[in-house]
Order: sequence, then structure tokens, then C-alpha cells
Amino acid sequence: MRHGNKVNALGRKTAHRKAMLSNMACSLIEHKRIVTTLAKAKVLRGYVEPLITKSKSDTTHSRRVVFSYLKSKEAAAELFREVAPKVMDRPGGYTRIIKLGKRLGDNAETAMIELVDFNELLIGGGDTKKKTRRRGGKKSTPAKAAAPAKEEAPAATEEAPAKDASSEEE
Repeated sequence: MRHGNKVNALGRKTAHRKAMLSNMACSLIEHKRIVTTLAKAKVLRGYVEPLITKSKSDTTHSRRVVFSYLKSKEAAAELFREVAPKVMDRPGGYTRIIKLGKRLGDNAETAMIELVDFNELLIGGGDTKKKTRRRGGKKSTPAKAAAPAKEEAPAATEEAPAKDASSEEE
């Protein structure tokens, strides 16, 4: 029976679970998205979201509290430098969990957990210009375009062997 058990132990002792969550939170902050099991992703969400909320106020105390959880100077610095300014106006819900299916080896449910404000595809920060296979630029007249190309082509071919010959001698 699970009466009163509010912590998902993930089959680990307390010290192992805390170290694992600290490492996973550092990886999530560094890479902005990680793939793990669904159970670990759900526990990680509850671990990292209060840290992101704490990072919104850039004080010495909040930096020390966050560092005590993350145990990585680089991850704590990146959280305060890059993540906090992006989520400043968001009132919560900094992470998104996307189910990916079952893992091949042990049939475990896998999920991707990511920071919401860093997904370039969904927030529209990606390449909005549609890529086509057509040429697309200005077309010049054939008489003007052909004449300079014929003059430059022999000069380019004459210089290229000279450079190769000098590099072979050295």
C-alpha cells in the first residue's frame, strides 16, 4: 500500500535519486531538451520548475539555493544568464513533456522533456522563409552574363595550377 507516499522513489535510495535528478536538471538546462523515461521526466519536472522560478530573482541567496540543488557552477550560471530572462513573464509551466513511445530494450515508456521557451520550431523563431527548388533571383541578360564569365574562367584555371605547383614544391 502506498498510504502517504508522495515521492516517486524511482527504485533508488535517496542519495542516488537526488544525485540523478541534479544531473538530469543540469543536462536539461544545458541542452534545453533531454530524452528519458516518462516516470523520470515527471519527477524531473517537479524538481526543475521551482529552480527556474527561483532563478527569476537574481539575488545571492537564490543563486546559492539553486547551486545547492544543481551542484554545477556552469548550469547555475546558464540558468540565471540565459533561461531566466526568457521565462521572466511566464507564470509557470516552464517545461513540456512529450511521450515518445516504448524503448526497444526493456519496453519502458520514453518521453522528451524540454524547456518551453527554447523550442524554436513551435515559437516561430525558426526559418520562416519557405525553401523552394527554383532559382529565385534576378535573371540577367544572356549576352552580358556570358561575356564576363568567359573572360574570368581561363584566368581562374591558370591561377589554380600555379598555387598547387607551389604548394607541392614546399
